[in-house]
Amino acid sequence: MKDIKIDMPDYARQIIERLNDHGYEAYVVGGCVRDQLIGREPNDWDITTSALPQQVKKLFGKTIDTGLQHGTVTIMIGKEPIEVTTYRIDGKYEDNRRPKSVAFTNQLVEDLRRRDFTINAMAYHHKEGLVDAFHGVADLEQGIIRCVGNPHERFNEDALRMLRAIRFAAQLDYALDEATGQAITDLADLIRHVSMERVHVELNKLLISNHPMRFMDIHRYGLMPYVMPEFLPCIGNHQHHPYHHYPIGEHIMRSVEAIRAEKTLRWTMLLHDIGKPEKKTTDEDGIDHFYGHEQLSADMAYAILNRLKFDKKTLNRIVALIACHDIRVEDQPKRVRRAVNKIGTHLFDDFLAVQEADMRAQHPDKLEERLIVLDKVRAIWQRIQEEGQCVTIKDLKINGRDLINHGFKEGKEIGDILQHLLNKVIEEPALNNRDMLLEILETLKK
Repeated sequence: MKDIKIDMPDYARQIIERLNDHGYEAYVVGGCVRDQLIGREPNDWDITTSALPQQVKKLFGKTIDTGLQHGTVTIMIGKEPIEVTTYRIDGKYEDNRRPKSVAFTNQLVEDLRRRDFTINAMAYHHKEGLVDAFHGVADLEQGIIRCVGNPHERFNEDALRMLRAIRFAAQLDYALDEATGQAITDLADLIRHVSMERVHVELNKLLISNHPMRFMDIHRYGLMPYVMPEFLPCIGNHQHHPYHHYPIGEHIMRSVEAIRAEKTLRWTMLLHDIGKPEKKTTDEDGIDHFYGHEQLSADMAYAILNRLKFDKKTLNRIVALIACHDIRVEDQPKRVRRAVNKIGTHLFDDFLAVQEADMRAQHPDKLEERLIVLDKVRAIWQRIQEEGQCVTIKDLKINGRDLINHGFKEGKEIGDILQHLLNKVIEEPALNNRDMLLEILETLKK
């Protein structure tokens, strides 16, 4: 297809032309071609070639052996790393993840044939045009995720492709081809063989996409019992409560959609109510309650995120936000200061974002009145920061050494007194003055 033009960077063109000049074929391939065709800026540019890895290495000065056994050499053009991979045919897959062996070939179409989806199985040369042997352009135009060839074979080769199909559908707002979707349903249990680190990456990309509600496709195609079984009791579980309008699972997904596309926040919303089904009780008036679901959800989130191999910093932040997500803060300055002290200055902005997303996913008739209060709390918090009001012990104008110098004993007593002073300052910020605090200390000595 010579009529299709892709704007590739100069460094990619230079690599292709150098390989061509020495008698080898070379094309940009995969995701960068797809992204260019739909008007997106590629994250990276990959090249596929008929040259063998050692032949590639001889032609370029600075290379890195990133996967010689699979034919991949990384070429450094300035600070730009470009992966160059030899055309290959994959051998038999024995672990639903990687081929036992690979064989190099000089046929581009054979290399494209082994790829996951038609939209990722296109190659482009700036002079020869687009190679689209599996009708990827047509699927892009129709908004379809379709496996190359037999979907059962593709998913048996690498079971993660089932999650990748759903993730691409979320990122691009595409539909899954019927045969591709059926193959996921048929082979869903194979996802058990995929490492949690790889599952984590795909789930994260799905959740921070513009269509995070497609997370429910994991349930639709039968993957949920193997990916996140804890979510299953939330699906279709109704909440009979004045402030709720949707079943737990739908409320959760609406809250995910309502918050900005940042990893910590999207995962917080996904898991913030995951403990609700276990804590559900119904009173004599038919009203449902979920007492204690905040801490249970935090505990369940810790287990889920740990299983998915989250880094500790991100895990702990998500768990902390879940544990405090249902704290109600009154729109009074001293109440806000107390809440900031309890929740933490480092978490409070995200806490407010979590509360807003939670509200937006509840009963729409109650939304306006609750957002008014939340906006007032935000304004008070902004003023607290602008004025540098004291909300933590470290913000006090005196410290433990000052207390010792005034005759107080080291140990627990120091901490208790500092907390006492902080409580007074939270009630009345003007008291955070060294002389005033020393006066209060004198009264404590008597």
